[in-house]
Amino acid sequence: MAFTRKRQREQQLQLYSRERFSLLLLNLEEYYFEQHTAHHIQHKGSQKERKIRGSLKICSKSVIFEPDAISQPIIKIPLRDCIKIGKHGENEANRHFAKTVSGAISLIFSQVYFIKEHNIVAPYKIERGTMEYVFELDVSGKVEDVVETLLQLHRASCLDKLGDQTAMITAILQSRLARTSFDKNRFQSVSEKLHMECKAEMVTPLVTNPGHACVTDTTLYFQPLNGYPKPVVQIMLQDIRRIYKRRHGLMPLGLEVFCTEDDLCSDIYLKFYERQDRDDLYFYIATYLEHHVPERTAEGYTLQWQRGLLSNYQYLLHLNSLADRSCSDLSQYPVFPWVIGDYSSSELDLSNPETFRDLSKPVGALNQERLERLLARYQEMPEPRFMYGSHYSSPGYVLFYLVRIAPEYMLCLQNGRFDNADRMFNSIAETWKNCLDGATDFKELIPEFYGDDVSFLVNSLKLDLGKRQGGQLVNDVELPPWARSPEDFLRKSRAALESDHVSEHLHEWIDLVFGYKQQGRDAVGAHNVFHPLTYEGGVDVNSIEDPDEKVAMLTQILEFGQTPRQLFVTPHPRRITPKFKSLSQPSSYNASTADSPVSPGEESFEDLTEESRTLAWSNIARLEPQEHHRIHKEAVTGIAVSRSGSSIFTTSQDSTLKMFSKESRMLQRSISFSNMALSSCLLLPGDATVISSSWDNNVYFYSIAFGRRQDTLMGHDDAVSKICWHDNRLYSASWDSTVKVWSGVPAEMPCARKQHFELLAELEHDVSVDTISLNTAGTLLASGTKEGTVNIWDLTTATLLHQIPCHEGTVGDTAFSPDSRHILSTGADSHLNVIDVQTGMLISSLTAGEPQRCFLWDGNSVVSGSQSGELLVWDLLGGRVSKRIQGHTGAVTCMWMNEQCSSVITGGEDRQIMFWKLQY
Repeated sequence: MAFTRKRQREQQLQLYSRERFSLLLLNLEEYYFEQHTAHHIQHKGSQKERKIRGSLKICSKSVIFEPDAISQPIIKIPLRDCIKIGKHGENEANRHFAKTVSGAISLIFSQVYFIKEHNIVAPYKIERGTMEYVFELDVSGKVEDVVETLLQLHRASCLDKLGDQTAMITAILQSRLARTSFDKNRFQSVSEKLHMECKAEMVTPLVTNPGHACVTDTTLYFQPLNGYPKPVVQIMLQDIRRIYKRRHGLMPLGLEVFCTEDDLCSDIYLKFYERQDRDDLYFYIATYLEHHVPERTAEGYTLQWQRGLLSNYQYLLHLNSLADRSCSDLSQYPVFPWVIGDYSSSELDLSNPETFRDLSKPVGALNQERLERLLARYQEMPEPRFMYGSHYSSPGYVLFYLVRIAPEYMLCLQNGRFDNADRMFNSIAETWKNCLDGATDFKELIPEFYGDDVSFLVNSLKLDLGKRQGGQLVNDVELPPWARSPEDFLRKSRAALESDHVSEHLHEWIDLVFGYKQQGRDAVGAHNVFHPLTYEGGVDVNSIEDPDEKVAMLTQILEFGQTPRQLFVTPHPRRITPKFKSLSQPSSYNASTADSPVSPGEESFEDLTEESRTLAWSNIARLEPQEHHRIHKEAVTGIAVSRSGSSIFTTSQDSTLKMFSKESRMLQRSISFSNMALSSCLLLPGDATVISSSWDNNVYFYSIAFGRRQDTLMGHDDAVSKICWHDNRLYSASWDSTVKVWSGVPAEMPCARKQHFELLAELEHDVSVDTISLNTAGTLLASGTKEGTVNIWDLTTATLLHQIPCHEGTVGDTAFSPDSRHILSTGADSHLNVIDVQTGMLISSLTAGEPQRCFLWDGNSVVSGSQSGELLVWDLLGGRVSKRIQGHTGAVTCMWMNEQCSSVITGGEDRQIMFWKLQY
């Protein structure tokens, strides 16, 4: 889920730097300034003297030494615990050693931390007592500057008042930022034009990293002051799909940028020192995007949710994002509700209302006896009064759930320690019980409880999380009796979230968290009042003059938790359309589907048809060309044939749809819908209507009987690359990074205009989609993108089953095997890949030597059209090309095969269509 993907991105950045060090080793609100290659000299001046090579990192409150050898622990020395800092050998006693060790720094201190010995994540080891460590820099000339910096930071750390410490460190940071600027040599192109540059911090969970942000006419850049974890982060403006202004610490200083539509995990989160800088940079990006990204509002999503176009899960994701919740900010992590109230039964009965939690009440009001005690205290409390002393979402609660996949975050938050073993996330049932009965526990859930990644429930890292009072070790999370496995728990939790009961009552919870019962008299009436500091506008931090009070206030805001930004001020409407039910359930592609992807009782083919197909494919190498016709002025892009085989419809990059008679061998019609290329075509059942997709973003319906355009579907924001049809549903793929599912039956009369295609689902991708295909039953869809990824979608739930990066470059074509167990894909990298549908595993990869633009296959054999114009016959089981047949004089771009598999028609870049016949 969101946090897992965020963590994976951070780990990828760490791989770039090849360091064990991370900003999580710093204290909260600490900055990492610079690093120097150095040696830690142990047992100096003795026969046991030993040099350990590594990197010395200067931070605002500590010195950190990261040895190159992972067997050695990382050393962290708090500056406040330093007794003396200076060049080694400055005093008489060390003069002789100073001659042998040049460029060395001496630190005398009373406490040191040892971290990640053997690269194992574990609580920090602490050693106390007066000690001296000597670090020899590779560049001896830098010693005086480093010592001066350390002495300055040491003075800041030793100031009595926390506000004075923060002010001095902030002044040092701002001075460093003022002395530097963005390195223009980092621009991707010398022709880029700089729009603006400013100081900012990149926000990741628990930590921020200062540097310089700038935006050009093509790219958004961020350059960290310390060069960590990479010298520059860059995002192409054309890749940006969403941008949001964010609150950070309840102040309007944040900006989050997404290159995907639905993911909670952003590509970059920036915090600015001045609101005007944030607003100016937002303006530049928004100006670039205004013609590409429509403005999204909570109400717009509400309408989609009401009409059944969004699942409950998707809707909550959108509301969280609009309400400033981000997986980059643990104080504002996305919040999801407890929906199940039964964690003791052996079976989960989703038809029983008693199974569910009352969504009309906050967690603190679910237990009437506890609520009465809280209300009594509330009545006696002076203003400003609040009912709950803790929040339903805070960094501590998020990491309580995620400690097994984010142990370093927990250690960062808790000064190098895990929580007491009995207070950890040990059991789902125990956690729920404590939320019902505990005096100070009112926490809700996080999105991971309704996702598909079980890693937060399993101690796969084999962490030593301690031993409980009963003697048992803290290991995997204990599941309720009705869950057979972690996967089963998540599957049933998602089923509960998407159930009819929750769909009918989810608006009540939205009222409490995002809506009109969040604040004011309605919040009091709903027993939903939290500490004033948790609300937007609850305090003006900039108006606080006392620096100590201001720092304490900011710390409390960040650590206590924050209420989402209020999205609705009137009661939220209930979900009124159950039509989306089949698309809102968790993936039905489970064990039963794995046993037989074809629906129960469904036969893929009639017996005779199946027999003829088997015979044809066993002789497919005997395919021979019969005739060819040049009917277009540019490359042929699509072929559709009437059921009788007499009429062939083709589309082309010359922007025309042609109708060719096989019997008379003559062109009968030529239709032009626009001046842009047509990308594909298909015939609707009954052979009355042909549909064409176009690079002008539209899908065109042409009535064969009336010889005119019947309708136009303006469904995308970029070129439509491929269309498919199944059971009165149209599937359209586009370079706007979506595949859309439409429902509707075209009008029989061209003047009727009564089809009104309705959008059922929108399958979001990170990049443009170049091809799609359906399985025989119309329950699965495969999509191929320009970046080489094949995605497998469950159309009964509109959910992504697998995302397989299996090609380098654009995916040319995809198709399911007749039994839906495998997918074959071709790409610009000249590979043919076979993917297992159930697991998403790449089980075979063959190289053709040149790109194969299109293909036909039966699950065992393949006929592919190559870049050079040949047809290649492949034996997949044997892993070889069994025959090459010369055909077109340019690339083969599209193929069609009749139901008996005895005839093939191909189209090519040579503007021709070719007819092929099986000879046996």
